[in-house]
Amino acid sequence: MKRKVLLADDEPFILQGLSVLVDWEAEGFEIVKMASNGLEALEYLRQNQVDLIIADIQMPSMTGLELLQTIREEQVSDADFVVLSGYNDFQYAQKAIRNACMDYILKPVGKDVLLQTLSRVSKQKERVERKEADYKKMELDYMTQNLASLLGGQFDQANLDFISEKLKLSKEIRYVHISFANMAALEEMEDGELMTMRKRLFESCRQFLGADGDHCFESILGYEEDYEIGFLYCDYMAIEREMTDESFLVKLHKNANMGGFNVPIVLLVGKPVDHIARISRSYSSACMLRSFKSFHGSQSIYFYEDELQVNQQRVLLCKQNLDRLISAVEHNDKGEIGNSVTDLFHEMEVMGMTKDIVSMNTNYLLFQLIHLAVEQDESVNQEEVMLYISENVSESGIVRGSKAHFIRFACEYAEYLIQLRKNVSRGVLVEIEKEIREHYAENLTLRELSQKYYVNSAYLGQIFRKHYGQSFKDYLSGYRINEAAMRLLKTDEKISQVAESVGYHDTDYFINRFIELKGCTPARYRKSRGDV
Repeated sequence: MKRKVLLADDEPFILQGLSVLVDWEAEGFEIVKMASNGLEALEYLRQNQVDLIIADIQMPSMTGLELLQTIREEQVSDADFVVLSGYNDFQYAQKAIRNACMDYILKPVGKDVLLQTLSRVSKQKERVERKEADYKKMELDYMTQNLASLLGGQFDQANLDFISEKLKLSKEIRYVHISFANMAALEEMEDGELMTMRKRLFESCRQFLGADGDHCFESILGYEEDYEIGFLYCDYMAIEREMTDESFLVKLHKNANMGGFNVPIVLLVGKPVDHIARISRSYSSACMLRSFKSFHGSQSIYFYEDELQVNQQRVLLCKQNLDRLISAVEHNDKGEIGNSVTDLFHEMEVMGMTKDIVSMNTNYLLFQLIHLAVEQDESVNQEEVMLYISENVSESGIVRGSKAHFIRFACEYAEYLIQLRKNVSRGVLVEIEKEIREHYAENLTLRELSQKYYVNSAYLGQIFRKHYGQSFKDYLSGYRINEAAMRLLKTDEKISQVAESVGYHDTDYFINRFIELKGCTPARYRKSRGDV
């Protein structure tokens, strides 16, 4: 962004001369106003911000020194100020310095002198901007830490006071997850691409929120695996815009999607709480929506109370048959699973088989299945189980009320629990490493491996990244390139043959990846290492 300049002099030919003396654009500046006296300059500054003011010391109506003194005393502008003068008088210079004048240049102004001044302005502005950016980042990080304590329900009065002081709050607050919906698509991307996408989403949301941008956060409580953004929504945001909660969030979602992402964006809206001290309840309910967001078809926004049917209606729960089904799943009794599902559907049909009935009973079942997995093995990650259920419920379509889908899902979950306990005890990453060693040249994907080993793909990607410090795709790419490097030294195969042998069917892409990881082309690598 160009730095804005105001020139002020009562002699038109001097203004014109200054405007063409240097290539302002090349130096990173643009002249936005040329004023003929101090009053004209002051009037402009009251309505517009500039970065640099260059003003003649002697002008009618208001001199350059009077202009400088006025804008400093009335805090009209904090722009760098340069005085032009035909008088080499130290008293003038003293007055200018006392009012924070940056430079005092004698007429006629030489090109080199002006360039030096512009360079000083740029360097000073850059230093100030770096300090401001560092301070903002530090403050945002500290705010995020305090908010994370509140979201986790483990906070003290200092955390509460800091957030209450820094953020504008209201009597109705919700935590909202803003995330990319298609996890399968994200798993095929490299870390750099994913981080860039999340940064764009983050900036897009903050831009929409304007003065409330600080309510938007990255990396809350470390859930980086789905590259989500955290948003602390307060009802005043909608009220001030004369909107409802829903219409405000719809507009936020629409604005976020304007980033041109190939992956759809979803908002998971937690239940409202009446004080920031209780925000952990809203956060927990938003986390639950991760598991249930696929039950009622594909949506862009999910409200906790809508998804879990939190209302005044009395919907009967088929608890006896549900508990039978849960017990059958726990013991992997497929015969009893079928019988209990049949009885459950018969009971719901007798009750009318409405959407509310199916939803209430389905949600109860899935909540209990999550607890079942965690209770059976404390080392099982509850997030992983929730993600697994979300993914498989979405694919099985049990929300449509199909008894066959219900039975299939329950049987698959029973098998999943068995395999999950095995994976926890022996470490699924050992198996993944073996798969990479033996099949690196094939079209390996995290999704296929997660299905093979009964582990949710998003969770597998998370633990893989924590263990290796990089994504599965980046690790696989590095392994392939290392294998290619060995082939280049040990064989006389053509570059295209080496690329094909390690899983790259596009030679140009292989060469680009090789350069990224090895710092040179495959041909140069072969020649330089072969000469050693």
